[in-house]
Amino acid sequence: MLKINKYNSQGEEIGKVTLPKSLFAVESKNPQALLYEVINMYLANQRQGTSSVKTRSEVKGSGRKLFRQKGTGNARPGNARTPLRVGGGMAFGPKPKDWKRKIPKKKKRLALKLALTQRANDKQIALIESLEFEKPDTKSARTLMEKIAPEKGRTLILMKDNDKNVIRSFSNLPYVKTNKADSIFAYEILNCNFLLITKDALDIMKEVFEK
Repeated sequence: MLKINKYNSQGEEIGKVTLPKSLFAVESKNPQALLYEVINMYLANQRQGTSSVKTRSEVKGSGRKLFRQKGTGNARPGNARTPLRVGGGMAFGPKPKDWKRKIPKKKKRLALKLALTQRANDKQIALIESLEFEKPDTKSARTLMEKIAPEKGRTLILMKDNDKNVIRSFSNLPYVKTNKADSIFAYEILNCNFLLITKDALDIMKEVFEK
């Protein structure tokens, strides 16, 4: 049975909780290949594809040959817009491109479960009853993380919804990120060193991803 530490809103350990096997104990024939494929597609979808440079036909300048072909002892340069000269166009430079790739729903969901399973096996998950902030408070957020995950590195906090006070409290901590439980991806799970889940967020994950 996969059991993790459970904490209250003040960061005090109050017991253990068992993780559902349907999310945190999943197996696959070739998990590494599946994770690589899904994460590769996910990262490709994050690219804007707006990089662009001007070719020799788009830069400003005359199309007239700079000087005669022979008799000068110099190379044959063509016009001022050639890629060989400063200020000329770029040869084979990037142009706007759509990098979007559709990720199959079954693969995306299985990859997420495999990522959660890896974090559970590495004992890098904890459960917190709730996150309560009456107003944004970075000092209290830092103190809470020092109690629950001291020296854990990058931490991802999964919540039920986008609580502005919680998000603003942790936003100034460079090693902590927050996200909604129903919109996570395998890449985000594997890109953190420690996963902190609220009780309500775990219920949401069961409801959304167990199917």
